[in-house]
Amino acid sequence: MEQEGVGRLPRPSDLSPPLIHFLNDQFRTRDDLSRFPNVELELRKRCSHLETALYDLTSRLSESFAVYAAHSNDVGALVGGVREVLFDLRSCEGVSPRDGEEGEETERSQQILGKELPALARGVARVETVRAYAETALKLDSLVGDVEDAVSSSVIGKLKSPRGANSEETHLVAISSLKQIEDILTSITKARPQWSRLVSAVDHRIDQALAILRPQAIADHRSLLSSLGWPPPLAGSSLSGKNTGKSPEFSNPLLTMEGELKGKYCVSFLSLCHLQELQIRRKARQLEGYNIVIELHQPLWVIEELVTPISLATQPHFSKWLDKPEFIFALIFKITRDYVDSMDDILQPWVDKARLVGYSCREEWISAMVASLSTYLAKEIFPKYTEHIESDSLRSSWLQLIDLMISFDKRMQSLLANSGLLISLSEADNKRSISALSVFCDCPDWLDIWVEIEREEMLEKLKSAIQIEKNWKTKLQGTILMSGSQDYKSPAVSSIFLKCLSLLIDRARSLPSISLRYKFLKLTGSPIIQDFSDCLLRRCQESEGLTALADDNAMINVSYSINAARYCESTLTEWCEDIFFLEIETAEGSGIFDEEIKGMKDFQDEWSEKISTVILRGFDARCRDYLKNKKQWQEKSDESRVGLKAFVAALDYLQEKISKLEGELNAIDFTRTWRRVASGVDQLVFNGVIASNTKFSDAGVQRFVSDIDILFGVFSAWCLRPGGFFPRLSEGTRLLRMEEMQLKHELVKGKDKWLQENGIRHLTLLEAEKIGKNRVFVIKNNNNISSNPCPDFKPKLIGSHQYVVFGKCLSLSIGMIENLCSLMFCILVMFLLFLFLSTLPSSYAAFGVGGLRFVQLLNGVDDMAYQNNMKVGRNFGYEDTLE
Repeated sequence: MEQEGVGRLPRPSDLSPPLIHFLNDQFRTRDDLSRFPNVELELRKRCSHLETALYDLTSRLSESFAVYAAHSNDVGALVGGVREVLFDLRSCEGVSPRDGEEGEETERSQQILGKELPALARGVARVETVRAYAETALKLDSLVGDVEDAVSSSVIGKLKSPRGANSEETHLVAISSLKQIEDILTSITKARPQWSRLVSAVDHRIDQALAILRPQAIADHRSLLSSLGWPPPLAGSSLSGKNTGKSPEFSNPLLTMEGELKGKYCVSFLSLCHLQELQIRRKARQLEGYNIVIELHQPLWVIEELVTPISLATQPHFSKWLDKPEFIFALIFKITRDYVDSMDDILQPWVDKARLVGYSCREEWISAMVASLSTYLAKEIFPKYTEHIESDSLRSSWLQLIDLMISFDKRMQSLLANSGLLISLSEADNKRSISALSVFCDCPDWLDIWVEIEREEMLEKLKSAIQIEKNWKTKLQGTILMSGSQDYKSPAVSSIFLKCLSLLIDRARSLPSISLRYKFLKLTGSPIIQDFSDCLLRRCQESEGLTALADDNAMINVSYSINAARYCESTLTEWCEDIFFLEIETAEGSGIFDEEIKGMKDFQDEWSEKISTVILRGFDARCRDYLKNKKQWQEKSDESRVGLKAFVAALDYLQEKISKLEGELNAIDFTRTWRRVASGVDQLVFNGVIASNTKFSDAGVQRFVSDIDILFGVFSAWCLRPGGFFPRLSEGTRLLRMEEMQLKHELVKGKDKWLQENGIRHLTLLEAEKIGKNRVFVIKNNNNISSNPCPDFKPKLIGSHQYVVFGKCLSLSIGMIENLCSLMFCILVMFLLFLFLSTLPSSYAAFGVGGLRFVQLLNGVDDMAYQNNMKVGRNFGYEDTLE
């Protein structure tokens, strides 16, 4: 019976399913029975390990219970003390005190309420904190133990059976425990920051577990990918197919997997996603509270596992195409395009199921393929191209490679843009992750080489265009910017320069980071702009050195340079308002081309001022006799006016120069130039005639006023009210025409106030008094007044305009009568208009605003011309003169 009991085996129904599975794995055939001693030895070792682990767990549990019991005793003692204190308090309140003991009991109650109760509350809170700490520590210890058991079980299972069937389930159990641990640690970090040592201890043990768990999960995932047939053969992505669509031999293992294999891959996929999500959460928690900006977005692990074997399979092909890099870019693009749709259709729902927020499988697939290409370029292609960079052939190959990279990036961006999905990354990070040009981020020396090649290439093109004189003589047709309708009359060379600069800006747009774009444009664009500005300056200096700008051809050449500078400066200013340049300016703190634009503005101001100075110098030389002849303003006849011809010749010269300048110079600089000329002429004639102690008789005043009217007539071709641009002459002639009482008596009494009341704002009191002293008044006999108010009325032609030179007896009275009639007519019209408006309903009252404009139209003043002229006058400070 004893022998029968010893040899009796349990029935199969009494065995647990794991034990049955274990026996089936170990003893598949009769030959496996010979391995029984080894299996028994292994089981005994495992049991020994489990018993040791159980003993350690029991010891730790006993210690925890002992600590808990000690804390419970302390809590019990404190609660007992609270009970006694409350009893004493109740007794104090319930029993009426005696007369002698009233003060002592009151003092006792105050002591209890003020000192003992707060101390007791603090003690209870401290005990509660200890209890919560103990419970949290026990729970975390249990969860961490589950993770460590799952990890050790997985390791043992791998050692025993490399193709264990339960590894995925074990990983999921460990990941579930890890998520619970992370939730607890997150709550501790927010609610109990003083428990930092507990959090640190748990993180240390979790790091050790993850160091084993993640490699195991990745190894299992790679094994499943291999069983799926990944990577697919590259023949399916050969370059022999069409440029669009998939090749006939194309096969996608992600689309063909099914059944149990698909289920295993899905579980492994989710495990890796959960692990990555957990790591992101842990990293965010550990960095919380620190002023450290670290990019938490990492490449998707499951996508990296798909790309890595493809990258290894393509490298043998790449090594054959080092001299033909276009094949490398074409192959990578075709592989990326062939499998990008399956990322959306198959893998993206699994990523969403894993709640991995902020990830797009399509984007991650494209980014990972570009990253693999960038890595290969950095290791194999660029080192070869930088060995003999002095060679012209290598320089052209370098530029060809850059063109291929830019084209490749645009095609990859189009794949991403056509998905219809929102980009998970920011624009800057996304541009860097999906750009082959990101190799320059890690190797700035290569960027310096590229910058040097591009700069020399563009300077050579610009130099050849500058040397062609035809490019300076030919004006661009339709050089009108988006910001306005101004025609800059720019030469063709400026368009060539801007095209070269635009090509560089387009290349800079392809760079993945703002710092690289800034550096590229600063090292390429700025030298090219400076070189073009130096060329404009040299041409102007050559023209000035030959003829001092007195020759018309020299002035025209300078005008061409000014036009080119104005057009380029306006174009650059408009470009710098683009969001591309504004982002760079915000990030770097300064504009890229600010100094160059300022240099072009200074160039325009300098040489337009030189042109006006040359014109004024010629005017001064021609009217010198006119200015020196001071007797002509005291004579009664025109016989002594020998300087009038010189003045007419000077005006003819002035009109000719400004007219030629108008046809060659752009409108902005032309307006500034003729206004400078007008200001210079105003100062020159005023100082030479009025302010030079010249005595003026009545006839002399009439002559001088008629001469000034001719001067105003010259400039009437470029403005409606030229008197506003000659403020000193206008106010000087106004003072000369005043009566003796006003000029010599009222001026002395009123002084500055009198000047303001009479609209004299551009002359000082000293100058006005000097004009009054030089004015000679003669008592007139009314009987000797000629019946003919204008005996010497003669028309005279000056250039293409007909101007009237008045004689010694200018009909001033006729003009005053005409002005008085016009004023009375305007008052009458306004009065009738107001009467008419008073009879209308209130809704028509707004029509009265146009009353003044109606009167102006009756007087023949164009509304637009009036507004423009008033605006010009205000810009130059002549608003009072214009009014």
